Amino acid sequence: MKIPGNTILITGGGSGIGFETAKLFARSGNTVIITGRNLSKLQKASEASENIVFIQCDVTDEVQVKNLVSKLEDEFGGLNILMNNAGLAYMNPHNNPKDIYKIATEEMSTNYLSVVNLTTQLLPLLEKQNEAAIINVSSIVAMSPSVGIATYSASKAALHAYTQTLRAHLAKTGTIKVFDVMPPLVDTDFAKDIPSESKLSPLAVAEAIINGVKNNNDEIHMGLTEIFHQNFFSQSATAFATMNPSN
Repeated sequence: MKIPGNTILITGGGSGIGFETAKLFARSGNTVIITGRNLSKLQKASEASENIVFIQCDVTDEVQVKNLVSKLEDEFGGLNILMNNAGLAYMNPHNNPKDIYKIATEEMSTNYLSVVNLTTQLLPLLEKQNEAAIINVSSIVAMSPSVGIATYSASKAALHAYTQTLRAHLAKTGTIKVFDVMPPLVDTDFAKDIPSESKLSPLAVAEAIINGVKNNNDEIHMGLTEIFHQNFFSQSATAFATMNPSN
């Protein structure tokens, strides 16, 4: 897919992977709209490039999502790349029942259900374009879950399955490509409470996303996820043991 000349929406674009990807897209001659809940983060991020603007939006709030869709059509004239990047994770082992329903609901709502809703709401705008794309940021734990973040793993597995079916559905149109980004743990505030000695930088993930989109790679892997992808179907037990070395 061509990289310059796009109008791009990135959810969770105020920091981390979303912010680094927004900067790279902006530098490549695109108009980038970032969204998020934290106004100060969005304001600071938008100052990084004249091609980055922001719309404050909680993607789990139906009213805010409808307002976002209207603004994209009225103020930007449409959209041809949607990057679903907003995410939420809690350390949530099975032996800790406190607030389990609340935690699992928040993760599933942010990581999966909001993606389904926003994507569905924006499909009419994307379908008007000669070339369009949906980029869903999943996770390595969609392929092999981690015990310490069990409900987060489940939400990303749901997103991965949805992305695969969405790609198959939209392949009939031939105009909307669907990319599945599967990073390992990344060195961001998002994952600060998840212990790991091998976190990838947000910039490295952003660069992999840009290259993957440019080369039309349906699934975009980097770092440890390359190894997991090679092992997953034939050696799923090995992949699970690699993700959970203490179990």
